[in-house]
Amino acid sequence: MLSSFFDVGTQVLVLFILIGVGALLSKLGFITDMGSRTMTDVVLYAVTPCVIINAFQREYQPRLLNGLLITLAAAFLTLGFSVLLAELMYRKMDISRGVVLKFAVVFSNCGFMALPLQQAVLGDDGVFYGAAYVAMFNIFMWTYGLIAMSRKTQPKEALKAIVNPGIIGTVIGLLLFVFSIKLPTVISTPIGMLSALNTPVPMLVIGHQLMRSDIRRVLKDKDAYIAMAIRLIILPLAVMGVMLLLRVDPTVTTATVIAVSAPVAAFTTMMATKYGRDVELSAGIVSASALFSLITMPLTVGLTQYLSAGV
Repeated sequence: MLSSFFDVGTQVLVLFILIGVGALLSKLGFITDMGSRTMTDVVLYAVTPCVIINAFQREYQPRLLNGLLITLAAAFLTLGFSVLLAELMYRKMDISRGVVLKFAVVFSNCGFMALPLQQAVLGDDGVFYGAAYVAMFNIFMWTYGLIAMSRKTQPKEALKAIVNPGIIGTVIGLLLFVFSIKLPTVISTPIGMLSALNTPVPMLVIGHQLMRSDIRRVLKDKDAYIAMAIRLIILPLAVMGVMLLLRVDPTVTTATVIAVSAPVAAFTTMMATKYGRDVELSAGIVSASALFSLITMPLTVGLTQYLSAGV
């Protein structure tokens, strides 16, 4: 178990060193708010689809497709349960504050934080399964998340948002995988080069966000602690326990737990800003959960790897 913990801990520490570089560059003024938004767009619209397509460039195997479907089901059930839990916990709270705490419980940073760790710990198989979780995340984010933040039903906007680069990349990658289509080198090489940006660029963005947020308020907020405990500890352990009981493939289990155990999604602050909710709380809880995940992710993921080894 110690070996699993240190292996995952090393990978998480590498990510946090990159976050530290981002924080330093932000402090020195080399990364600005506009620059951060630009890098975020680059990752969302170019890097993430390439990472997913690159991970799906493999010979079709029923085992892999089965694992992908299991990950989709696990993501749907986890996110669905999280929504029910969040709605029960914060239904009577002030909307501006309550919706941020709901987001903290429901949405993990399964793209920016989880995909690089899945790549580092599990290789291409980790990203292959992680892509399924990201796709389901996007569906929930732009349906439930949009309605919860805006307090309006906007089916046209939600449908348009669901058709985003992450899901498009997943569909393209899945078709290439199912039909065993190998992309020519002239296309696969730039896709691979862009995929390599998936680890450093998002971590620099998170480092900038850390420098721009005030986590002191969150550290004095009992409700924020509870939301982060659910996000970082309770939900990942629950998912791990269920998947181990069902004797799910260890790689699928670990990839799913990594996605669930990631800190609060950066989208929380973006959505809170757009719809005028408690932006200060959202920025603080995103940053604080990222710091706490330096401890919780190695413990949770290491334990999952250790226990699933016997499955």
